[in-house]
Amino acid sequence: MSVPEHLLLHTCCAPCLIAPYRQLKQEGIRLSAMWFNPNIHPVTEYRSRLESLQSFAQTEGFTLLLRDEYGLRDFVRAVADDVDGRCAYCYKVRLEAAVHAAQEQGCDAFSTTLLYSKYQKHDLIKEIGEDLARKHGIAFFYRDWRPLWQDGIRLSKEEGMYRQKYCGCIFSEEERYLGAKS
Repeated sequence: MSVPEHLLLHTCCAPCLIAPYRQLKQEGIRLSAMWFNPNIHPVTEYRSRLESLQSFAQTEGFTLLLRDEYGLRDFVRAVADDVDGRCAYCYKVRLEAAVHAAQEQGCDAFSTTLLYSKYQKHDLIKEIGEDLARKHGIAFFYRDWRPLWQDGIRLSKEEGMYRQKYCGCIFSEEERYLGAKS
């Protein structure tokens, strides 16, 4: 797709946003960021990430839409029978929310900072985004932001942002600290 004029960018955290944000800003793309991450657990982690993102939005002056729904119970119910396949559910629920927010905000495209992380299932995110774009008639702005990984780390440290140690869900925390995938 061509470069959008107004992009709704689902955002999982400030450190994953900072490098793509700077790139999009340099390109003159109007950005509205959106927080909807019912996968992030425990609640202390959820709050730390949200507060860091709110601080960044306030400093930079971009629009931040909040769908502040801590979703431990719903998330666990949804993935309990397929913990290893949880990422597909997680991506889809967040990108669906982004599609609807983009339409409500009059954006011409939506995307996600999940495309920045080298730890996410990049091709699956792209596939889900493109599928939702077809279903809802709004463009999915695909960009592989993984080459900005080191810049994002440097920039987020320079800004003193809260930096998490795992993707977000309680199962990724287990994998991070116990080193085992079930």
